[in-house]
Amino acid sequence: MKVKSPFLVVNPKSYLYGKKSLELAKSADETARSVGIPVLFTCPFADLRMIRDSTTDIIVCAQSMDPLKPGRGMGHVLPESLKEAGAEAVFLNHAENTKTLTDLYACVRRAKELDLFTIVCADSVTEAKAACCLGADAVLAEPTDLIGTGKVADDSYAIETVKALREINPDVLVMIASGVTTADDCYNVIRLGADGTGATSGILNAPSPAARIQEMAEAIKRAGKERGLL
Repeated sequence: MKVKSPFLVVNPKSYLYGKKSLELAKSADETARSVGIPVLFTCPFADLRMIRDSTTDIIVCAQSMDPLKPGRGMGHVLPESLKEAGAEAVFLNHAENTKTLTDLYACVRRAKELDLFTIVCADSVTEAKAACCLGADAVLAEPTDLIGTGKVADDSYAIETVKALREINPDVLVMIASGVTTADDCYNVIRLGADGTGATSGILNAPSPAARIQEMAEAIKRAGKERGLL
């Protein structure tokens, strides 16, 4: 599938599951519908089908997968099972679940076979360039040491990263997210050239996570309009 720029990723990781995950997913769904930009929502594997069946506008995103095909592979995450459960996108190589280069390339290829949108995470610009070469649909370039800190990489990081990746693949979507906490943070990274952004603690620790999602989406849309994306 294709995801249009600009977009927001709501990423509760494993802090939420079951009913609480569904509750936030429904809030994200309302935001996607009212604001009119793509909103990706990640959830634990066991919650994919429940969330897909209970929402209409969010893009349901798996947290990872393995490159195997139907058959042997006990305990691994089968891409076809994610697709069947309602996933439309998948995160790969997050700092909390990294992959070897060989597995990452194989995962991207398997995802393309199933029309799953891929977001490949990279800890450095060098890794991000490699992800572009692997055929990722979107590259999340985030210094691992900023994740969860509330400290956003400086403007030059976003500008230089976007430029470097677009030189390799003009069609890749670039996501800048580590340390993003507020709607202003979201506005700024899109203003600087990124296609998407998102948050975990910035949303979950907000007085109202649902309101924070709405604020972030509106800020992203505003920046997108100013750049002529919408």
